[in-house]
Amino acid sequence: MTNSHDHDHDNHFDPMTARVKALETILTEKGLIEPEAIDAIVDTYQNKVGPQNGARVVAKAWANKDFAQWLRDDATAAIASLGFTGRQGEHMRAVFNGPQTHNLVVCTLCSCYPWSVLGLPPVWYKSPPYRSRAVMDPRGVLEEFGVTLGNDVNIRVWDSTAELRYLVVPQRPDGTDDLDEDALAALVTRDSMIGTGFARPVT
Repeated sequence: MTNSHDHDHDNHFDPMTARVKALETILTEKGLIEPEAIDAIVDTYQNKVGPQNGARVVAKAWANKDFAQWLRDDATAAIASLGFTGRQGEHMRAVFNGPQTHNLVVCTLCSCYPWSVLGLPPVWYKSPPYRSRAVMDPRGVLEEFGVTLGNDVNIRVWDSTAELRYLVVPQRPDGTDDLDEDALAALVTRDSMIGTGFARPVT
């Protein structure tokens, strides 16, 4: 007797995506959501709001000491001055990496994330292993991302909430003194603003 389950499935989605698609289908059939509205929101955060906004904030902080101080003192207002505000109305705090300090952001309870400056969160940011291990073994997690730090570097882990979200200002790469803000922004990566990466070096 042939087992009816012994066949190739045509579902090409990963398990998480498949669950999201199924939920979207059910909610659409019940008339609770409109797929076009969901698509519009996703398009906004993927193509209009994203890491490029955070990169502009970091580049300005690198290039302008007064703005950097404002970002330290009141990140919400400093970021809003560049036109980047979230629908969620989140308050922001900027934490600055330095020679002896490296900052790492996580959300241990869910996946709170600064959408206004980083766009949609990566899948790994929402995963339970990252959310737990980033707190218990931050140095090990960073090494898995390719971020190897000396034992003399203190790692600070910041736990985002619905009320307060964090932006890491990575260290400015060497050899960038003559670059303008546009060129500096091109060196800033999403991961460097979460703390799981460095800014790109000058090539």
